[in-house]
Amino acid sequence: MAEVFEWQRSRPFTLQEAQSLLPLVRRVTQEAIDHVEALKKRIEAVDPEPAHRPFYEHQLSRIVDRWSQKILKLGCTPKGLWAVHFDNGQGFYRWSYPCEDVEFFNTYPEVLKERAPTL
Repeated sequence: MAEVFEWQRSRPFTLQEAQSLLPLVRRVTQEAIDHVEALKKRIEAVDPEPAHRPFYEHQLSRIVDRWSQKILKLGCTPKGLWAVHFDNGQGFYRWSYPCEDVEFFNTYPEVLKERAPTL
């Protein structure tokens, strides 16, 4: 998997900074997805036994956890599976696999509203 070093970010992302970091975010994400797909193929081809499912679930979880840690080291926030937020100080630029570019912007109130339960 791509090496990612801790990047202490003390300020919000501009749209241009988010877009310039996106190739690395996409590469790290693609590598994690490739590992997941390879593991899924191995499970299906070699060991479909339900008794071994916890072992494989743990392996899949480790891949996703490593991906999340790398995204955090880049100064971004993992938001769901293969989705990333770039904090800009007023909200978030959002990207998710397989999009080519940063596709959305949400203000902090919009993000909080998305999380609020509906009555």
